[in-house]
Amino acid sequence: MSIRVLVVDDEPLARRAIRRFVGKDTGVEIVGECGDGESAVREIQDSKPDLVFLDIQMPEMDGFQVLSKIGADKMPVTIFVTAYDRFALRAFDANAIDYLLKPVGKERFERALDRARQRIAGKAHGDEVQRIISALAQRAAAHKYPNRLAIPKNGRIMFVATNDIDWIEAEGNYVRLHVGSREHEFRETLAELGEKLNPAEFLRIHRSTIVNIERIEEIQPWFHGHHRVLLKNGLELRMSRYQHEIARKLGLA
Repeated sequence: MSIRVLVVDDEPLARRAIRRFVGKDTGVEIVGECGDGESAVREIQDSKPDLVFLDIQMPEMDGFQVLSKIGADKMPVTIFVTAYDRFALRAFDANAIDYLLKPVGKERFERALDRARQRIAGKAHGDEVQRIISALAQRAAAHKYPNRLAIPKNGRIMFVATNDIDWIEAEGNYVRLHVGSREHEFRETLAELGEKLNPAEFLRIHRSTIVNIERIEEIQPWFHGHHRVLLKNGLELRMSRYQHEIARKLGLA
């Protein structure tokens, strides 16, 4: 009997990658795809898949909220998918059998799928999960975030101290650093730059905005569940409902 799989990710390319990895495996059947948390909850309740590939970061309702809505006792075997290592330990707290870091590699995907098969068959061992957690903890301890960024500008390389940055905004495949009265624009996506920044110092408040936590003066409720972020320099920025939930869980809002 084949494993019935549901793929949940708000990025079409990520869903396509998982479909491609599953390929022609006769032991796996993709029964559905969802691009947001609310539809994922409905699909899990309706189709009752054996396995869910579940993106952690999604707007409105994230992967952890999906699990909470379904209930841990009713949730299928889950492999969380994330672009951020710092969510991995919490994924195991949520009883995930494994996690995948984006961009997902084929070999890593196959190992995760094999663990899921064992869990579904009732053969998974708790000490295996514990070994994964220990490895993640060691990796997190060894990870060092830079205290300054190297920025190419007019054929030169400029260095900007990360603690001097007020906030960062996305402009397509470019980012713009706001450092006091100065601005620095260079080619890099906000997601790529966010990976380099210490999550204890910087918070993504919107798909297109990252702020230095030390620059936040106040977070205020706004319309339709959104919030306003007031910086110490008087600037007002918008925080999405999804990012406010992350800030709340981190004790920042």
